Amino acid sequence: MRVFYIISIILLTSTQLKSQTNRPAQDPVARVTRFYPNPAVSQITFDIDQLPNQVYSFQVYNFVGKKVLDLPSVNQHTVVNVSDFYRGVYIFQLRDRTGKTIDSGKFQVAH
Repeated sequence: MRVFYIISIILLTSTQLKSQTNRPAQDPVARVTRFYPNPAVSQITFDIDQLPNQVYSFQVYNFVGKKVLDLPSVNQHTVVNVSDFYRGVYIFQLRDRTGKTIDSGKFQVAH
């Protein structure tokens, strides 16, 4: 039984590796190229590399996971006012129109 288990794991692993190496190139997606200043005091700027004719939403969550900001549409150069945010670490997510997370990261607010 143990031999069967080991052989099945080896076959499964080799199949997964082979499927990963034969993948076609994925379509380009939007992403946050940079954000500054970090840590932020009153505002933070997000530079977003967007695809033309695509709408992206932008959410910010505090470290506990509560959504503190939801922008239904963003520009390539989006400025977020963080003067009402508490001091701490925040997580941002860039999502496409289907709700799939395209890019995410974290930044810090320091007052």
